[in-house]
Amino acid sequence: MQRAALLDAARSLLSEGGTEALTFPALAERTGLARSSVYEYFRSRAAVVEELCVVDFPVWAAEVEAAMDRAGTPEGKIEAYVRQQLALVGDRRHRAVVAISAGELDAGAREKIRAAHGGLIVMVVEALGALGHDQPRLAANLLQGVVDAAVRRIELGAAESPERITEAAVTMALRGVRG
Repeated sequence: MQRAALLDAARSLLSEGGTEALTFPALAERTGLARSSVYEYFRSRAAVVEELCVVDFPVWAAEVEAAMDRAGTPEGKIEAYVRQQLALVGDRRHRAVVAISAGELDAGAREKIRAAHGGLIVMVVEALGALGHDQPRLAANLLQGVVDAAVRRIELGAAESPERITEAAVTMALRGVRG
């Protein structure tokens, strides 16, 4: 129960203030534990982020997959893939995934997260193949790059609204740079 409370506190801290807000003193304060007790559960901030990804990424990926399953066409699946990921940007669970870019994870943790992210990309490969892409895996990776760029714009609080960024990303995904 303490571990779950720490993870929930970490989600809140990441959601409220990004990776800078995720500190062991803040976790201790949020959970009512002594700072030394936090170290009994996690050896570092990176370990907290890694655990959040292990717990939250599959749930997030399942939501993307469910949105794609509801779509009837390959184009609809690609649109759902983009829209659902961008809709999750405001979700507290998403903050853990975004925190990965903080760069403080060790190589093993980064590899686990890359593998999980690869599972997300696999979801859209079939739809891209159905559209006639001769290299659907490459196209899926490039598509994820568009999604990642849109996520960063939303996270940064860009001048454009999240809705406008989402529409631009969907257009880019479905029509390419011709718009």
